[in-house]
Amino acid sequence: MILKRSGDYQAFRIAPTDTNYFACLFDPLADGAGFTMVVEIFAPGGATPPNSHQRAQEVFFVLAGHGIARAHGKSHAVGPGDAMMLRPGTEHVVENPGPGKLYCLTTMVPDEDFAALIRNGTPVALDAEDLAVLRGER
Repeated sequence: MILKRSGDYQAFRIAPTDTNYFACLFDPLADGAGFTMVVEIFAPGGATPPNSHQRAQEVFFVLAGHGIARAHGKSHAVGPGDAMMLRPGTEHVVENPGPGKLYCLTTMVPDEDFAALIRNGTPVALDAEDLAVLRGER
């Protein structure tokens, strides 16, 4: 068993100008998992770039905050407790119109080098709000 606590998570921003960052929970590089699971944190006004995955399915579960999910030319408002799954090849965007942060538990199976992309980014310090969400206090 691999057990981690909120203070153990490393966080990264893929590119210095990105408006979202990732608290790594489990992944192939650090844990030998066959998937990547992160808490993706979106700053107000932030969004993922349009992206798709060749073989991987990606799941987002909204932990806190409100956002907009776009895929197949449709937009859906999402909030706490909402879940979405994207099949391979589906171009998608998740955005945070604000005013607060948006937190999504994000899982990608198979990893498709997602962990390497994240971990090769810029380290980010998780703030008190981030840690409160990770501990389920918010």
